[in-house]
This record gives sequence, structure tokens and C-alpha cells, in this order.
Amino acid sequence: MDSMLTITDVSRRSGVASSALRYYEERGLITSERAGSGHRRYHRSVLRRVAFIIFAQRIGLTLEEIGAALGKLPADHVPSRQDWSRLSGEWAKRIDELIEELQRLRSGLTECIGCGCLSMDRCRLANPADVAGRKGPGPRYWLG
Repeated sequence: MDSMLTITDVSRRSGVASSALRYYEERGLITSERAGSGHRRYHRSVLRRVAFIIFAQRIGLTLEEIGAALGKLPADHVPSRQDWSRLSGEWAKRIDELIEELQRLRSGLTECIGCGCLSMDRCRLANPADVAGRKGPGPRYWLG
């Protein structure tokens, strides 16, 4: 137990609030052991899992998706760089899709808001002859 980290240590080293760590543990994303006093103690490898959780959230994964991804890691040993690489490599397509969507949004800002008309039913650039209106309700170009 001496080489293990307290929740305060993990919070300080990861930059994640203790309340979030307890929540991640409640959701099964990280685990701890209990000291004789009942306090949580974490293996040092939890820092990698917490970093992984934060990164996954930044690219838009839900906690359910993150949990499923973490479930693919080996339970019998500390995950290696290769384990992490294999797992995170599955997200390349998702990141590419996010980049594409952000580029479309940026283009929309430039073309639509930049022209000043803000009229999707008459816009000659983004929606000539109200093509989007015939495709259905809502922001059709953004819904795909």
C-alpha cells in the first residue's frame, strides 16, 4: 500500500477533481483499493487511465464509450504502450469526422454569417432556390 497513491495524489497529478475521480470509479472506469482506514488507494497506472478518459472526452466520446474502450484493456497486467496505441488507434476515423465537421462549420461561418443576409431560404451561396428546405426540417446541411 505504501507505493500506492491517495485520491489527493491522483487529483493533483492528473489535474482532475477528487469528485470526478470518485465518479469515474463509481462508473467503473477506474478502480481503487481500500486502506485499513477505508481511504481509497490507487495504483500508479490509474494516472494513465485518467489521462485516457480526459482525452477521450475531449474528442467527444461518452463515458459509456470510454468504459467499453477501457474494457478492452488487459486485466492481468498494466497496459503497455502497444495496448494504449491499439485502443486509441480505433478513434482515428472519429477524429477525422470531427475535423471534417468543424471545417464545414467554419466554412458556414465564413459563407453564411460573413455575407450578412442570414436568409437560408433565399441564400444564393449556401441554399440556392431553398434546396435545403426540400430536404426536410431543421439545419439540413449540418444534420447531413
